[in-house]
Amino acid sequence: MQNNIFSGLFVGQNLVTLKEVDSTNNFLKESLSNSKPFPEGTVIMAEHQYAGRGQHQNVWHAQPGKNLTFSLLLMPHFLSPLQQFGLTSAVSLGVYDALHPLLGDALKIKWPNDIYYGNRKLGGMLIENMIQGGQIRNSVIGIGINVNQDNYPETAGSAISVKQILQTDYDLKNILAEICNHIEGWYLKLKAGKTADVRNTYLSRLYRLNELAQYRSNGETFEGRITNVTDTGLLVVERNGSEELYNLKEIEFINT
Repeated sequence: MQNNIFSGLFVGQNLVTLKEVDSTNNFLKESLSNSKPFPEGTVIMAEHQYAGRGQHQNVWHAQPGKNLTFSLLLMPHFLSPLQQFGLTSAVSLGVYDALHPLLGDALKIKWPNDIYYGNRKLGGMLIENMIQGGQIRNSVIGIGINVNQDNYPETAGSAISVKQILQTDYDLKNILAEICNHIEGWYLKLKAGKTADVRNTYLSRLYRLNELAQYRSNGETFEGRITNVTDTGLLVVERNGSEELYNLKEIEFINT
């Protein structure tokens, strides 16, 4: 299906809209496992996703019809499993670039792939890579962005929406098109081997970069400063004069 608002080469050109689904990632993965052919760049968008997931199996709260909940299919055969953080970075940058004209410099990427406005969570991603024969065969990229929802349950923690920030409603399809177009641009840079550009830009937009802040690891709260992210996606935190490396499950950000 051709969509006039999607100006890219392939991302979003095949758009499937579902009224209701447990998870767009589940729908896309099940379709692929049943050998249903989808072209690269296919987007599965749900008006109501009732069992969306984030990192650590967190539940994603989304009122029907108010937010963007969608999954994108990419086929980054040019990446080895050790290079998959490059894809995480490229997708995060695409979402950032789509929202930055609306929201400005308070927008940041919280490692590894959440979108923050100030100290509050505006969106997040769950990237599930299918690896075969030493390469990434398919990447199912679930993205949730809080757009027009104006209240959240207490269990949603620090959630915030574009509407809460700017006090106006936005057209979901237009924001979706912008996100898809920018993701495609960064993805093609990655494919062209411009990994240093992707990596350096990701780092420059990182939440809490070079700021002294509170973290928790192994039950201990400490002050540290994010200084870098390694090529494989480990967070580098300066702590007590030395640099420590953390993976996703080893460190927690503390909001004071």
